[in-house]
Amino acid sequence: MKATKLNALKALSLGMVLAGAISTANAAHHGLAVKGMDQDVSHGYVTASTIKSEANGWLVVHRTDSNMKPGPVVGYAPVIKGTNSNVSAILQEPVKSGEMLMLMLHGENGGMKTGVFEYTLGAKEDGPIKVDGKLIMDVITAK
Repeated sequence: MKATKLNALKALSLGMVLAGAISTANAAHHGLAVKGMDQDVSHGYVTASTIKSEANGWLVVHRTDSNMKPGPVVGYAPVIKGTNSNVSAILQEPVKSGEMLMLMLHGENGGMKTGVFEYTLGAKEDGPIKVDGKLIMDVITAK
């Protein structure tokens, strides 16, 4: 992806941060993390405070519940290789106070176009990043 296109996408993403819900040791060892916090989403976006990625990819917002299984995608934003701070994803549908959201690191692999988010639930294109079989993610509650 060209730097100018990536910068434009990143600026539009308003700043969302994901927190690594995989073990801290594994995440730190692999340089991957997603960190977020419970937050007001009535303004139409959700923000991850920190995302660490070994390659360009995506912050993806999934619906979830107490079972902690990733559900439908309700938002996404680009991330770049390295540490990303305050990455925001615009929510593509309403999220009510009390609903749980899974902030997850996805890759930029397998799709037809670089810089275009092509994942659908269960697909391999631009799919979730895992370390030792565990997703790089954090779960927050909408306020």
